[in-house]
Amino acid sequence: MDNPVTWRGAFIAFLLLSVVAAFTYVRQTGLRARAEPGTFETRVARTVRSWAISSRDRQRQNPVPASEASHREALEHYADHCASCHADDGSGETMFGRGLFPPPPDLRDPPTQRLTDGELFYVIENGIRFTGMPGFGTGTADGEAQSWKLVRFIRHLPKLTAAEREAMKDLIPRPPVEIRQEIEEERFLRGEGPG
Repeated sequence: MDNPVTWRGAFIAFLLLSVVAAFTYVRQTGLRARAEPGTFETRVARTVRSWAISSRDRQRQNPVPASEASHREALEHYADHCASCHADDGSGETMFGRGLFPPPPDLRDPPTQRLTDGELFYVIENGIRFTGMPGFGTGTADGEAQSWKLVRFIRHLPKLTAAEREAMKDLIPRPPVEIRQEIEEERFLRGEGPG
């Protein structure tokens, strides 16, 4: 029969080792948001995300048929809601994206494109805790339809055309500072003083 003292000692040693590892991690990274996640950390995060999504959710099929209208709606929705972090091309190379930890994934790359439609839908609807990815689910049929359209658009990102990127430019929300600067420039050009 196993000795309970041995199990207790092993458990305490494991806890102490975990505390030392966590402390070392915090000291080395400083918990900076601009740090690049390491290979091990990325692998662990993807594995945990995979565990979090049930096989039922993972196997869901996209009920929204591909069409020109749904593609246009998804492009507009993506530009308005997603591009500020994920960039118009899906690269994640934005001011907000670079400041998040972990940074938004490049949606065009194989790790994202290999996710099932159900997994992408789950992430859009529910978000991912401890990242900058919020959950956008509204609990409505219209909200779910928008998320499914976004799944189709994410699948399209590796083939995004220059014309589509150009169409998004006017749809991406601009920061208030940029809008104020533009207003001040227009006032200056009209010969008006500062507002």
